[in-house]
Amino acid sequence: MLLADYDLTTAIEAIARIDGLRVVQTMSAGVDRIVDLIPSGIILCDASGVHDVGVAEWIVMAILASNRRLPQLLEAQRAGSWRHSEAARGDDLDGARVLVLGYGSIGRAVEERLRPFGAVVDRVARRDREGIHPLADLPDLVPRADILVVLLPLTLETRGFVGSEILSSMKPGALLVNASRGAVVDTAALMAELAGGRIRAALDVTDPEPLPDGHPLWSMPGVLITPHIAGDVSREEDRAWALVADQVGRLARGEPLRNVVTDGY
Repeated sequence: MLLADYDLTTAIEAIARIDGLRVVQTMSAGVDRIVDLIPSGIILCDASGVHDVGVAEWIVMAILASNRRLPQLLEAQRAGSWRHSEAARGDDLDGARVLVLGYGSIGRAVEERLRPFGAVVDRVARRDREGIHPLADLPDLVPRADILVVLLPLTLETRGFVGSEILSSMKPGALLVNASRGAVVDTAALMAELAGGRIRAALDVTDPEPLPDGHPLWSMPGVLITPHIAGDVSREEDRAWALVADQVGRLARGEPLRNVVTDGY
């Protein structure tokens, strides 16, 4: 088994030099940068579950910070200005409707953390499952959502999936939260909606990424941006190595592996 850390270039170069390689285990939940480079006959496993806590907590943090106008309040603090005004009035989560687009293990972790706040969660996924809406229901669900959380994996089908049709149907003042891959959201369409302040956004990922200095997305109104750090927490490595140890044990015992990638994710 080859462990592919975040430096995928080294892992990809090593694959061709390892005779009898059976499994490649990534440390990332997303496999868009490596899935098409795995030779036939080699099993690819992702790190689903490793980043659930960190990413879910970032999403809750981003929602609370955006809803309570924390970026504007921090600007006032840096300016040494006490700005207690109507502009600082925020929104709470009690009764807020949160639409999770891409409901997997991270989506479940998000729902578990939002439920105590009184939020109502609608679940959407590409694979039909009980209690989860199909993508076909999005036209009815998006206009009702106060917060749209994007957790779709990046594939050929999902690139630019959250485009002008979805973004323009969001209710005025709604918040888009993207913690998946930047290219799942059409950046030009997003900026068109943000420019007039019709919707807001909290982004841990962008397209392009890294977001270049001076890019107009940095200065759009109502936007909170972090540099793809949602899963970067101190206990991340402990969870990753626990997964690796379990996978090695399963492989040695001939048991089914966890998180086997099929259909690109």
